[in-house]
This record gives sequence, structure tokens and C-alpha cells, in this order.
Amino acid sequence: MSSSRLPDVGTTIFTIMSQLAIEHGAINLGQGFPDFLPDAGLIDRVEAAMRAGHDQYAPMPGVPALRQAIAAKYQAHYGRSYDPDAHITITSGATQALMCAVFACTAPGDEVIVLEPVYDSYLPSIRLAGAVAVPVAMRKPTLEDPRYRPDWDAVRAAITPRTAAIMINFPHNPTGAILLEEDLDALESLVADSRITLISDEVYEHMVFDGEPHRSLATRPALAERAFVISSFGKALHATGWKIGWCCAPARLTAELRKIHQFMVFSVSTPMQHGIAAFVADPAVHDELPGFYQARRDHLAQGLAATRLRALPCPGTFFMLADYSDVSQLPQQEFVRWLTTEHGVTTIPVSAFMVVPERVEPRIVRLCFAKQTQTLDDAFGRLRAL
Repeated sequence: MSSSRLPDVGTTIFTIMSQLAIEHGAINLGQGFPDFLPDAGLIDRVEAAMRAGHDQYAPMPGVPALRQAIAAKYQAHYGRSYDPDAHITITSGATQALMCAVFACTAPGDEVIVLEPVYDSYLPSIRLAGAVAVPVAMRKPTLEDPRYRPDWDAVRAAITPRTAAIMINFPHNPTGAILLEEDLDALESLVADSRITLISDEVYEHMVFDGEPHRSLATRPALAERAFVISSFGKALHATGWKIGWCCAPARLTAELRKIHQFMVFSVSTPMQHGIAAFVADPAVHDELPGFYQARRDHLAQGLAATRLRALPCPGTFFMLADYSDVSQLPQQEFVRWLTTEHGVTTIPVSAFMVVPERVEPRIVRLCFAKQTQTLDDAFGRLRAL
């Protein structure tokens, strides 16, 4: 066997902790999946699509009805007109779209700036494309501003003649940070008069709280014209295992992405696409999601207040960070194993999202609140014993 393309990559911490949770009967607040069913109407539509004979290969770019529904959503939510045929591609979840985007806009030796903490799939995609990841740390919470924030001055300082792309993820996993208008202003300034392509992972777009909107890159023409805007139905429809995502991009970028997509998977599940298209034909179908998840966020924060874990602010996503400094001085990797095996609650160490070890905050873990209220309550019962 020749040498590995990813020699330092093993089983992800998400898989490891989920398996440990099963082995110890722990409540899994680690991996980001809901423990409740999708809408019954959605399941009915997928079943109807199967019975209608939509069982063979879908068109490579995706089922036209689904691409049309996505175009209508972007027009309704973000005021952006994407052509369903030239600008929208259906993918096998957002992860595949992200990898295709990286391959489509980089060449060996190019640099891709990523914001740290960084979701774990980004770095292998960049490496497999022959490019080099350049991690830029986000600003950490302070007394004046208890949120994580992108540090655009640091991003600007990291740009070199070899910078081909900037890869961002907002709402941000794992910190929950969201983009403000001033962030879009800064990003526009950064990439003006450059060759830099933007890869924007927006899978938590419908999970933004406290009355704030999601500020998609699609809302700014100067950004959208150089951006792969990527999202997924897995999070929004509570069906992460269906793996149906998409990428919106201008025609020149879409053409390059589809060259990769057609040989990576060619097309994705046909009946799922037809069923989802029928379910999301009305762009208002997602309007209740912010309130739905904000209620769960608030329930988690209230429950943690009765424990020795300290919840950090969560403006978006369905994850919350918590500081365990009052519970233990163990390093993160050891703490999450101890919490699972000894107290029956599984979380994820934020260190799993870090590239530069020196930047790891000592005692922070990530919890998922895409759970039934009873699941969260059961976890609180165990966490109060810490």
C-alpha cells in the first residue's frame, strides 16, 4: 500500500464519543443530531415519491423541482435571485458540497483561510485538494463581549498572494457565533479587487435567535458573486441521515463544482429530492424553526444554571458551549470521557475543532440541544450530581 493521503486522520471524536455513549448508556448531547422525528407530512411525501416511481438516477444537478424550491427560498429569505438551472446543485449533504467547492476553486499549493475553531471536515478537504489550510483564530469571549467573534484584522493579515479561498461557517459550529452587518462589510472590504473565492457553510441558517436574522452571503451581491453558498435539509428538516444538501453559486463557479460533483457521486437520492421538493415548496416552511430551537436553547441554559457547568451565550446553531472549570481541571478529552463513563452524559471537547494546540481553551465543551425536552431534563438530573 502506498502512503496515506491523510496520515494523521483517524476515527472522528464524534464517532468515538457516540460509541462510548452507547457502551455506557449515556445521554448523548455530543453529536449533532435530533432525537425527534421529522414532520409526518415530509415522510408521507417521500413515501409518495417512492410509490410514484421516482427510483432511478436523478439528473446530475438535482431534481428540477427541488432546485426551483431552493431558488424561491433564497428570493424570499435573502432577496437573491439564483437560476435553478445554472446556479443551484443538489449534493449529498453539505459535507460533499464543501469538498466539491474546495476542489473546484483551489489548485495544489494554494492557501485556504479557515476560522478556528474549525469544523472537522474542512481541513481534510483542503489537504486532499493539495491546498494548505491557514487557520485564523476567532476572538474569544470577554467581559465586554461574551460572544465569539470573527477577527477580520487577523484574516486580512493572513491573506497572501497564494490565498485562493476563505472558508467560513455561520452560524458557527461549535461557538454559535453569527454574522452581523459589520461582518459582511468587513468581508466585502477584504475580498474586493482580489481573486479570493468564498466558501460559506450556512447549514444552521434557520437557527438564529433573539430576533436576529441570518445574514447570508447571498444577501450581498459583491459577496454572492464570488461565493459558494452551501446549506442542507438535514438540520432544517430534522433528518440528518437523509444527506440532501445544496450549493448556490454563480454560473462560472457552479460549472467547476459540477465537474467534481458528477464524478464524486453523480447524483443523490431521487425520491428524497422529490419528497423534499413537495414539502418545502412554500418558503415559509422554515419560519418556525428559530422559535422552535430558541425554546430548546433557553431550556438548556436554564437547566445548566442549576449545575456547576456555566453556559456560554448561544446566538445561533443548535449547540451550546459550557465551561466546566468549577467541576474539574481535567483536559477536555479526558473530561468528556469521564463525564460519559462516570455520570452518563456525553459532550464534545472544543479542542476537536482546533488546529493550533496552543489556542485551545482549557475547559470548554459543546452540548447539542436538538433534543426532546425530556432528554434534556434527564441529562440535567445527572449533571446536577457533578
